[in-house]
Order: sequence, then structure tokens, then C-alpha cells
Amino acid sequence: MSLSTMAGMSLLVAGPLWARVPSESPQTQIAVSVVEGDGAINSIRHRRAREPLVRITDDRGEPLYGVTVTFVLPATGPSGSFGESGLSLTLQTDERGLARGRGLQPNRIAGQFRIRVTASLRDAVGSATVTQTNAEPVTASGNSRRVAVIALIAAGVAGGVLGVTRGGRTEAAAAAPPSPSTGSITPGTPSFGPPR
Repeated sequence: MSLSTMAGMSLLVAGPLWARVPSESPQTQIAVSVVEGDGAINSIRHRRAREPLVRITDDRGEPLYGVTVTFVLPATGPSGSFGESGLSLTLQTDERGLARGRGLQPNRIAGQFRIRVTASLRDAVGSATVTQTNAEPVTASGNSRRVAVIALIAAGVAGGVLGVTRGGRTEAAAAAPPSPSTGSITPGTPSFGPPR
């Protein structure tokens, strides 16, 4: 028997053996899509954050109930916590396939961070990332407040609005209408005269 014939026979034997391996169970494919919270800006001062919301679906796009979902925050740098749960929160999807990272609060470090989301159902796993930013609201200091008031007055005069400062706050007030011209032109005649 030639070497090429033996190789062909081994391929014939290997093919059917591989094809006969039974599948334990059909593997479900799951997808994780971010519904809310991606791109959110969280207030450090007010300790408020946009809670991430994800939807878990199967390979046909149908929502999956009872899927285990875990949200994980960074351990260092800009981040937050899920209340008593700390840096991670694990829960199950509802009948609509939704899971919300409830209780999210930003830490005191400004900057962008990513929340890792992992979903698992038996042997199927899916993942997604939610990007958020912790920020401190901008407050006007003495010099920058004066510059802002001057800019507001200049823009207001040009647009017919005047900035008025009351009690340390700048408010918009309508500017007086422009005064009539000091002369008049009567159509069709070459003479000029006082306003009527």
C-alpha cells in the first residue's frame, strides 16, 4: 500500500470520528447592548451618576430572562461604587432582558472610566463596555466672572439684550429700543428735516 493511499484512509477515518462527536447541548449566543448610561457625565459634587442599563438578547434578538449580569468598576482612578456592593454588582435580567446598575455613585476623581459588563447564561457569555466621565461643575471665580459679565454685556448690546447684575448673579434684561434718528428722509423729495 502506498503512502498516499494510507494518508487518504486516515483522512476518511478521522472525518467520520470527528463528525460523530455528539454535542452536549446547543450553545445559546447572547448579546449585550447598552441602553442607557454610555457617554454620561456624572456630578462629583452632587454624587450623582447615570445608572447603566443593558439589554440581554439571544441570537434571534429575543430578550432573555434570568441571565446573570455583572457590572465592574475600575479599582483606581476615576470610578465609583454601587452603594453597599462596592466596585461590582451582580444581578439577574428581568422579563424584558434588562439589567440596571442601581446605586451607582461617582468617586471624587475627575476623568473618564469604563464599566465592564459581563452576562452569562449556562455556557454562553457576552460582554459590553459603558464609558462615563466624572466631572466637577465649573464655578466662576472673581476675574472669570467679570470677563463673563463683560462678554454678556457686549453680546447683549449687539443682540438687543443687556446683562444686569443683581445680588451677585447676572440676569438678562431687554435693552431699550434704539432711539429714533435725528433726521428724516422723505421719499421723493431732496429735503431733510427734523424727526416727526
